[in-house]
Amino acid sequence: MTDLRTHTRYKSLVDQFAQDIRSGLLPAGTRLPTHRKLAAKHGLALVTATRIYAELQAMGLVSGEAGRGTFVKDLSLPLGLGVDYPAQAPDHADLTFNSPLIAGQTELLRTTLRQLANSGDLESLLHYQPHAGKPQHRAILAAHLRTRGLQVDASRLLFVDGAQHGLTVTAMALLKPGDVVAVDALTYPGFKLLAESLRLELLPIPPSGNGPDMKALEALCARRKVRAIYAMPTMHNPLGWVISLTRRQKLIAIARIHGLVIIEDAAYAFLADAPPPPLAALAPDITVYVSALSKSIATGLRVGFIAAPEPLLPKLERGIRATTWNTAAVMTAIGCRWLEDGTIEQLEAGKREDAAARQAIVTEVFDSMRLQRHPHSYFVWIPLSEDLRPDQVASALLRQRIAVSTAEPYATTPSTPRALRLALGSIPLAQLRAALITVREAIAYG
Repeated sequence: MTDLRTHTRYKSLVDQFAQDIRSGLLPAGTRLPTHRKLAAKHGLALVTATRIYAELQAMGLVSGEAGRGTFVKDLSLPLGLGVDYPAQAPDHADLTFNSPLIAGQTELLRTTLRQLANSGDLESLLHYQPHAGKPQHRAILAAHLRTRGLQVDASRLLFVDGAQHGLTVTAMALLKPGDVVAVDALTYPGFKLLAESLRLELLPIPPSGNGPDMKALEALCARRKVRAIYAMPTMHNPLGWVISLTRRQKLIAIARIHGLVIIEDAAYAFLADAPPPPLAALAPDITVYVSALSKSIATGLRVGFIAAPEPLLPKLERGIRATTWNTAAVMTAIGCRWLEDGTIEQLEAGKREDAAARQAIVTEVFDSMRLQRHPHSYFVWIPLSEDLRPDQVASALLRQRIAVSTAEPYATTPSTPRALRLALGSIPLAQLRAALITVREAIAYG
């Protein structure tokens, strides 16, 4: 009976808080009582008070901030901004996601489509493809990956519909509900969403300098039964780090000791200049490498790929069969044609120049402000001062027709850092400076 009364009081308090927040009785920015004060006021156990705030946070109504407390969120900010990518009006500058294009890509696509239309193999594009991709296409991909420092036999490659699909296939094939995956404290929102859908438990690895803290990872693996590590060693999203060779080797050593699978996300790796070898090159027997042409070429070209240890291939191929049967033949044909004739190499070089030009504008606009970024990446992480609420800044910018992301979609910790993440690659270069100046002023004047 006592447990029933506690549960009823717990649900009642969750409902009351939710109603007060949605009605405006508790306005945005209100600091809620500490967990201890809430527990004492209502005669609850501390763990129950913590559950109440956790449920409100899962509902998107409050945010916990380390060392400061729990605050009511600004509900005028679209739910999931920075992860669900709500459509923005044409007059909005959208700094929540990257879809970088450079001059000439539209005409390039037009020319390639004409070539495909005139090819003698056009009818084959109307049929089912092998689940992992045609052998000749996998051979072309293997040659391309050698330019990224990854020597892999074509038989260990599989085509997928973009990197997100590759991550989904990998997680579905190798993990089961309840499995624990170690991830960076700030990580790619698409993997968070995938973990939620598959009921995986994500445990955060705190950062240490220019990469994840390896001692913290060791302690985590000693404390919990970790099944896999999800890592972005080259051009981390959102922090832009490129992990050193020494730290990569340490991560691999920990994975071997604890029998972990490494899931390497290399979606933005093409932007880095002469990075250390991929984890999949250093530990091909325990690493699943996932990347795509979406960022290096175009987000509408949904061609991704997986490089995996041979024993895992049947499970991964089955995952492709279950989710999409095979990558769209026309998309794969375009991607492989560009891989083979050097077009992608040229486009990637152009994207690196474009990203560097955009980061140069960031340097000029934000001057001495504290930023975390890579000089050739398409994103910027901006820590905010203690007196600024990220959701308030993001909401104010949205009213000025500029969309930015807060840290919330990226955070895997109970407390969310006070920060903004800007994506630089979706608005025209000529408009970027004005948008960034508006962001700087919103931060400066609160």
